[in-house]
Amino acid sequence: MKKSIWHIPAKLAVLIMVSSILILSGCTTSNSKGEGFAIYLTRGGISPAQMPALSHIDIEEDPLIDLNDVITYYADTHHIALTASAYERISQLEVPVGGKSFVVCVNRKPIYWGAFWTPISSVSFDGVTIWKLLGSQGPEVVKLELGYPSSSFYGGEDPRNNAEVMESLEQAGKLTIMSSATTGDKLPHSGKGYELYWWPEDGQWHFTLITGTDRLKYREEIVSNENIVSEDGWVHIHVVGVEAIETVLSRLPQNEYVFWLPLPQY
Repeated sequence: MKKSIWHIPAKLAVLIMVSSILILSGCTTSNSKGEGFAIYLTRGGISPAQMPALSHIDIEEDPLIDLNDVITYYADTHHIALTASAYERISQLEVPVGGKSFVVCVNRKPIYWGAFWTPISSVSFDGVTIWKLLGSQGPEVVKLELGYPSSSFYGGEDPRNNAEVMESLEQAGKLTIMSSATTGDKLPHSGKGYELYWWPEDGQWHFTLITGTDRLKYREEIVSNENIVSEDGWVHIHVVGVEAIETVLSRLPQNEYVFWLPLPQY
C-alpha cells in the first residue's frame, strides 16, 4: 500500500500516519458454588458444530472467566472489561477455524452457549461469539457478539440480555452502560494509537475512529453506527462529514498517533 503522512492542523495537535496495516437441555448443575455469572469451556472440547445436536453438555470444573475477572460489563453493548490475567487467558486460547464452544452460566446453571472465534476464519457462525484476540496487549476488553463475521449471519433471539445474567452482574456491582460518545470530553490515550477508516457512501464521506489493536477489524464492525467511549479505554466513533471527524479528532490527547486506513473489503 502506498504510504504517506497526513498532518492534522496544529490546533488539533494530532499526527496522522497512513499505513497498511442452548439450545442446552442440561449443563452440569450439581455442586453449585453460588459464584454468579461465569463463562465455562465445555468438557472434552465439544465443537460448535456438535452443540445443537446434544441434549446434555458438561462444562469444565473451573470457569474460564468468573465475576472476579470482570471489571465491568456494559449492558447496552455487551463489552466486558477484564482483569489483565483474564484477558491473557483468552488471548492464549487455541481456537480452531471452526470455533471453540463456551457456555455462559449463573451459579453453574447454563443460560446460553456460544463460541470463541478467530478473525482469520473463513467459516461463518450463526451464534453468540467472542472473537479470539490476536494480541495480548490492551485495551483489556472483549465483546459478546452476535454471529460471525457479522451480525447478519446471526439467527434467532438475542440471549445476551437474560434476566439472570443481568441480575447476577448487577448484584456484584459489575453492570453499567457505555458513556456517551457524543459528549465533548477528551478521548483516552491509546497505547497502540487509533485507527481512522474512511469511505464514501450516498455522496458523503463516512469516518470511523476506533482504538488501535493487534487484531484484524472487519468491515461490518467498522461501518457500525454504534458509538462507544468506554470507561476502560475502548473507543468506536462513527461520524459523517469532514467537519464532524475534525471535531472528533480535536478530542484526542496531544501527540496521539492515528493510522489512516481505507475500509477493508472483507
